[in-house]
Amino acid sequence: MDPVAAFDEARPQLFAVAYRLLGTVTDAEDVLQDAYLRWQGADRRDVESPAAYLTTIVTRLCLDVLKSARVQREVYVGPWLPEPLIDAATGPAETAEMADSLSMAFLVLLESLTPLERAAFVLRQVFGYEYAELAAVLDRDEAACRQLVSRAKSHVESRRPRATASRSDGERLVTEFLTACATGDVDGLMDMLAPDVVLRSDGGGVVSAARRPIYGADDVARFMVGVTKQGARTDFTVDLARINGDPGCVVRIGGDVAFVMSLDVLDGTIAGVHVVRNPAKLTHLHAT
Repeated sequence: MDPVAAFDEARPQLFAVAYRLLGTVTDAEDVLQDAYLRWQGADRRDVESPAAYLTTIVTRLCLDVLKSARVQREVYVGPWLPEPLIDAATGPAETAEMADSLSMAFLVLLESLTPLERAAFVLRQVFGYEYAELAAVLDRDEAACRQLVSRAKSHVESRRPRATASRSDGERLVTEFLTACATGDVDGLMDMLAPDVVLRSDGGGVVSAARRPIYGADDVARFMVGVTKQGARTDFTVDLARINGDPGCVVRIGGDVAFVMSLDVLDGTIAGVHVVRNPAKLTHLHAT
């Protein structure tokens, strides 16, 4: 197969792996560009599966990025959230596991793993790699890979959010949530929020945002009403969208994306609110 065609065919899955490992669109695209250059310069005569070979390159490049990213995120101002993916940008989910692994809540949870644990968990649990394949990608023996996956699973599964909302229910809830925020309806908001709801707002220290997660229905409701009132404008538009597979919206001011919000919906109530305001995490959305 032509090397360009082989890369193009594998590209959707390569991006899917890189984004889940890194949580950023820009870093994932940079990794794919680097992988393409390495693929072009590689001796491909003994490559039986271009997709497997390229996934190994991408995973190892992601591990290098993650090691430096951990240092940066330790000094990140306020809560860290992934760069959002909007609607069709996520691509068709092949399985429920793959769709769930795109959510903001899940990607934030993966941040608590070591780079190797994260890579092992994602490749095994999301993409279904066998342990022999995992060992080849991570350059570890199978026993070590099993240990990595086991540690990651025990950490993730006990904390993993299980959001459930159809597209129509999600859109309805987002609309009601935004209306209640705009009208100052604190009681209405509290009726929609789970008692242990968590709100995370990522401004990256560049724009105004809550510096710590906000816990509990009362505090989240009052915070949302307060910031909506403070930031009231007339030159804005709100577009409902699926954000990393979850119900949410894109808010534009003067045509530019000001922030993206997604909701974790569990049993008809909002269990989590994620607001991405850091301009650096929205640049890839300005052309959409």
